[in-house]
Amino acid sequence: MRPELIQASDLLRRNTPEAVDEAIGLLQNTVYSFSMKVCGHPEDAEDTMQEVLYRSLGHLAKIQDPQALAVWLYTVTRNRCWRMRRKGASAPKHILSLDELMPDDAELGRLLQDAAVGPEANLLHAEQHHLLHQAVLRIPAQLRIVLVLHDMEELTTEQVAQVLGLQSGTVRVRLHRARLAVRKEMGRTLDDAPEQSGSSQPHRKKSAGKKPKRSQATGGSRPAECRDLFANLSEYLDGRVEPLTCEAMRSHIECCPACVAFLRDLRGAIDRCRSLEVPCDPAVAPRLRSILTQEYLRLLGIPNTRKNSAAL
Repeated sequence: MRPELIQASDLLRRNTPEAVDEAIGLLQNTVYSFSMKVCGHPEDAEDTMQEVLYRSLGHLAKIQDPQALAVWLYTVTRNRCWRMRRKGASAPKHILSLDELMPDDAELGRLLQDAAVGPEANLLHAEQHHLLHQAVLRIPAQLRIVLVLHDMEELTTEQVAQVLGLQSGTVRVRLHRARLAVRKEMGRTLDDAPEQSGSSQPHRKKSAGKKPKRSQATGGSRPAECRDLFANLSEYLDGRVEPLTCEAMRSHIECCPACVAFLRDLRGAIDRCRSLEVPCDPAVAPRLRSILTQEYLRLLGIPNTRKNSAAL
């Protein structure tokens, strides 16, 4: 769970105008950022932020536990986002199968070349976070929501299951597919993004020369051990594999450079997702925060000693 929600929960319990104002600001940014990551439209995210928080004011004081606050807030926001979301032109027609999400021999070859250059070679620049955001928005919605809640909003598997009304096992399956899908989209983003001059971190280089034959570029050509490992990498990375199975996977990885390269690339994709922030527009947030703070204090019958200064 994001530390901002823990902090907001603590601030709300203080019941002072200053603490409430700060808590509302944290909740604003959380709701807006989550809405943007899921739906990608600033106008919809602003509308969602305003409606969700305004309708939530009467409930916030009743929720004492930060975890309960997180589950409740994300559930309400997710429902509002789903009603408002627009179907983008780039929305995928179907969810790719696990085999389609696996790297083929040609891609594994590129990953091995990238690994030889160094781990920093394919990191996205801070100014390119919008490209990462676009990659996230291009994966199927039912996978995207799990990825955002788990890897970006830092909810546990069980909390994500509560928010989405799913079984924990279903969440884990969708999370792994979401990670594989966004890794693939990030690769395309890096390949397609124009190289920036003066950059200390080069983009992934497109393969030059003759393309490999199709028969050599299918995920099915990988050894069975590799394919089994690829299918369970999220469980391995998140430490959810039984000790004996984990040891067997580790032994295989240590002897397989292709699996090492793919594991590094997948871990990098997950880390990039976790670093993605979409803050609320500073021109919009202060005025709405002032209105929400005043209304919250009014509902609780707390005098607002900062009323005039907060509205400025």
